Amino acid sequence: MLEVKNVTMQFGGLFALNDVDMSVKQGEIRGLIGPNGSGKTTLLNVITGFFTPTSGAVLLEGDKISGKPINAVSQCGLARTFQNIALFSEMTALENVVTAACVHQTINLLSAVFKTSKLKSQEKECYEKAYRLLEFVGLKDKADIKATNLPYGQQRLLEIARAMATDPKILLLDEPVAGMNEQESAETVKLVNKLRETGLTIILIEHHMKFVMELCDSITVLNSGRKIAEGAPAEIQNNEDVIECYLGKKKGG
Repeated sequence: MLEVKNVTMQFGGLFALNDVDMSVKQGEIRGLIGPNGSGKTTLLNVITGFFTPTSGAVLLEGDKISGKPINAVSQCGLARTFQNIALFSEMTALENVVTAACVHQTINLLSAVFKTSKLKSQEKECYEKAYRLLEFVGLKDKADIKATNLPYGQQRLLEIARAMATDPKILLLDEPVAGMNEQESAETVKLVNKLRETGLTIILIEHHMKFVMELCDSITVLNSGRKIAEGAPAEIQNNEDVIECYLGKKKGG
């Protein structure tokens, strides 16, 4: 589904990513973990078009997407949430999702000016879709509340609903349970499992190891911009390089 091939991302003399490979299957939940500064968010930024890699390539279903503008990458089927919540704070929950749902509209300027029946039909579809997604994430009764007035955990869920409104093939989640309490984290686990059941492919960055081990089919581990391990959760938990990376010592040392 997604291939990261020999990707290097260099900023001056700093290698944020150094010859990273990753291959993600359709329908898989892939965890991306590593210490702070290991290159996780940089890799998401490369995949989603925020950065063009210094070398290497990103392929979606065999087609190269690295180097394309962000909007073109999104239209190819990638959507993401952010480490720091990036909602339209003064818009309602519904308006936030409708904004994303409208990205596939095929309305020209004349249709917008004269409020044609085609425009009205597509607007109706966007609102209906937004309501369905709010219901899916458990926020249907919060539709008319401004994003800034929602509790932190619900803002995170709203970000996911907005990302889903673009009909992605791959959803990338950057620390989806960061700052959440246990109850909010449990709700997010349920939501990600619901997304899995739809067949969606998911890549997630997370420091909450219980969350990662519970949800992910496989895990890629980065350290100092390099991939140091990859495999099933049980393999990663017992990998000596990973243990040394996190604890600063060899297993049993």
